[in-house]
Amino acid sequence: MPSIDLTGKAAVVTGSGRGLGLAYAHALAAHGASVVVNDIDEAVAEQAVKSITAAGGTAVAEVVPVGTSEAADRLVGRAVEEFGRLDILVTNAGILRDKVLWKMTDEDFDAVIATHLKGTFTCARAAAVRMRAQGDGGSLILVGSPAGQRGNFGQTNYAAAKAGIAAMARTWSMELGRANITVNAIVPVAATAMTETIPSFAPYVEAMKNGEPLPDFLRKREGFGSPEDCAALVAFLASDAARGVTGQAIGIGGDKVALWSHPQEVSVAYADGGWTPETLATAWPTSVGAELQTVGIPAPDFPEA
Repeated sequence: MPSIDLTGKAAVVTGSGRGLGLAYAHALAAHGASVVVNDIDEAVAEQAVKSITAAGGTAVAEVVPVGTSEAADRLVGRAVEEFGRLDILVTNAGILRDKVLWKMTDEDFDAVIATHLKGTFTCARAAAVRMRAQGDGGSLILVGSPAGQRGNFGQTNYAAAKAGIAAMARTWSMELGRANITVNAIVPVAATAMTETIPSFAPYVEAMKNGEPLPDFLRKREGFGSPEDCAALVAFLASDAARGVTGQAIGIGGDKVALWSHPQEVSVAYADGGWTPETLATAWPTSVGAELQTVGIPAPDFPEA
């Protein structure tokens, strides 16, 4: 079994004051990386740093909302100032502004896109510039979501941003390959402030908070666990053991890890000379339209009480 050793590496984890981001920062630090913790709340960021250092890790806080180029430069600059380099970027920062399409405002849409999509872009660009200049390679770990893979009711902005993040991972893996910089999207599923608002999960999340283990069907069949369960993937992707892994979307949660497929053609049909609306209408039900793709995140498959 390979040893996951990140000693001497420096990381930035955006949105790492609590929840999944904090778990990612802890995992990186536990395996030897020095970490820049990022949050918009100074007290939360400083508490995260204290928890990492108390566990024997090395961390500093940088309080800034991601999205702008200036924020990205600050985060990368802080890593270089404190640790002399940057090897790992985890783009976890995000917000929610959930509404159905006809009720979503421009502000709701723009805020989520600015934090998730533009924030990922600006931070990754700044990190890529630094990593290419160093010449030692690196790891960009972009945080996606099942909503970005399949869509989700009431999450136009969030699903669009997360789908874009997966597309950026595939694109950047090609662009940065020669610099030995790997780029992957992770698709975590965990008990967080967001998932505990889902009625079917709420009782289990509450029980977990009280020290009770999650049932096996949740951890395996649903791939649902704690933030710490997801953090193992981040430490792995940041390590030399994952040097050959790039351009992928990888799901993790509970006891389950999964490789998501890339969008691809699943059914084709041909018409000599091209198609007309009439020939499409005739051929559709028995050719490419015979078995349409599903949408949305599947409902949890809980056992009957």
